Amino acid sequence: MGHNLGQTRLRKRRRTEDPMREFDRLPPILRAWLADAVLPWRPRSVRRAFNRALESSDNPQDALAELERLQSLRLAEDVTTEVPS
Repeated sequence: MGHNLGQTRLRKRRRTEDPMREFDRLPPILRAWLADAVLPWRPRSVRRAFNRALESSDNPQDALAELERLQSLRLAEDVTTEVPS
């Protein structure tokens, strides 16, 4: 069975909850961001990171920018890790 994560050395996690139910519970602004995210974020992780960023800025757009920054850091981490041939 194929997997949609491609070749990455980033840690993969098993899910015990229903990701679609968690996705449906997100506010519309986070559902839209998550639908366009490059990485396979868990809805719970997105909500946690967004709320943490929102506490410090009180601006939803700044919180979304923080999510983008976090995603860029994760992508850079994956790029610097060599994938075996």
